[in-house]
Amino acid sequence: MRTAAVHVAAGSMLLTALAAAPAGAGSPAALHAAELRGTAVAAARAADRGIDFGACPAGQQLPGTVRCGTVRVPLDYARPDGAQIELAVSRARATGRDPDDGERAVPRQGSLVHNPGGPGADGMYFPVSGVLPEWKRIAAAYDLVGYAPRGVGRSAPLSCTDPETFQQAPTDSPVPPPAAHKRERIERAKAYARGCAERAGASLRHYHSLNNARDLDVLRAALGENRLTFLGSSYGTYLGALYATMFPSHVRRMVFDAAVNPDPERIWYRNNLDRSAAFEDRWADFRAWAARHHAVYGLGADARGVQASYEKARARLAREPAGGKVGPEQLQAALSQTAYYDDLWPHRAHALSAYLKGDPRPLVEQARTYPEAAAEAENARAVYLAVECNDAPWPADWAVWDRDNTRLARRAPFETWAGVWTHLPCAYWKGPRQRPLDVRAGRDELPPTLVLAAERDAAAPYDGALELRRRLAGATLVTERDAGSHGIAGGPNSCVNGHLEAYLLKGRVPGRHASCAPHPEPGPGPRTRPVPGPGPR
Repeated sequence: MRTAAVHVAAGSMLLTALAAAPAGAGSPAALHAAELRGTAVAAARAADRGIDFGACPAGQQLPGTVRCGTVRVPLDYARPDGAQIELAVSRARATGRDPDDGERAVPRQGSLVHNPGGPGADGMYFPVSGVLPEWKRIAAAYDLVGYAPRGVGRSAPLSCTDPETFQQAPTDSPVPPPAAHKRERIERAKAYARGCAERAGASLRHYHSLNNARDLDVLRAALGENRLTFLGSSYGTYLGALYATMFPSHVRRMVFDAAVNPDPERIWYRNNLDRSAAFEDRWADFRAWAARHHAVYGLGADARGVQASYEKARARLAREPAGGKVGPEQLQAALSQTAYYDDLWPHRAHALSAYLKGDPRPLVEQARTYPEAAAEAENARAVYLAVECNDAPWPADWAVWDRDNTRLARRAPFETWAGVWTHLPCAYWKGPRQRPLDVRAGRDELPPTLVLAAERDAAAPYDGALELRRRLAGATLVTERDAGSHGIAGGPNSCVNGHLEAYLLKGRVPGRHASCAPHPEPGPGPRTRPVPGPGPR
């Protein structure tokens, strides 16, 4: 195949260049050279092999318009002839027809590959987005391609503990936590890190963002694309930024939706501190909204009153979990979702209100864990921690965590300690850590790229979008003002979607920076409309 020949030639040139680079056999430079060579070799093989798309596994419940296949990648790119793993891929072919005029043909522009974030999120369902009105024009011109990154779902899945014991009984997580609770959480984090090392063995070290970026280049080649068109959401923006830095000549168009701060000094410990601070602001947005609808929910006439209702529910759940399934920790986890999507505000406000009025059923429905989803949830958490823990050094001294988060929790108590308990296994992680790449691209190195950001996004604070635009010359930032949805591509804002379509369909960007008015806040009462868009949900 011609594409394979292109990659073989590129690999030959790369090998020639690497051969001239002096480095000791065990040096970082030599390892980097070997990984570059391994990526070129794997991409050439994938281009030659392609992807044999067929019916998707029945368990995934994808429509017949979506076809599935696999791509083989090296577990270790320094050893491209060694152990291989397979990544699951899904695709819906471009419809080729204008959704407003079915008689008019639309030229195909190739594949649009999406990573929904996490790390640990499964992107196999992205091709289904093409049936939504917000995506039909893009789906007319592009094959919509999703995939499960390494470790996720059917792609050499990782596991760190028995899924049957992963979802624990209702728990209380006092804020601020007493010393005994901290000691118990430290032991739990150590056990989890130990379980990851024991279950995954020597392969665990190969699950990290640099390999995810290399996998993306192999997927590009397998799809027969000389250059990649990519949409990354949340963590997917960091993956895309790494790709743009590592393979700038392979970039066609890139959309970064809900951008993570790529500064190497913030990967990942400091980024998570920033998130906890931003969650407090978004939690305040939800409380202010609930207070404006006090007549409907009765949670409080001001934000302070809504906070008091939340604390009242926590105290009651600590004494007696709702339905025997939901304790204070489950309540906090459910309400933390209000920081991601304001579409959830009516649901969560209703559940909290009903519980305080004596009906626990809506809260149990929204906050409980489901045994049938235990394996998927455990796998997602395992990949999330494996990638973040492997990506960079983390403080190994509990005193550092305790000092930083105690200080932060004084002004941001809602999410801070929950974030600590999520990430603490990284303090006790086994195996070597990567050194974060200095994400950067000069004006002549990349075509124009598009960064989308909501100004009050808590999970990806707005400073990250500004930093990414600064590091990628030629990047355009589109801001949804005074809004906080985590992922705005294909959402309810027609201004944002207009910029997205103009870029993906015509390569047009609105200068250095553009802004859009916020989408309308949800009203009170039941909400049944699904949230559109492919974001990290």
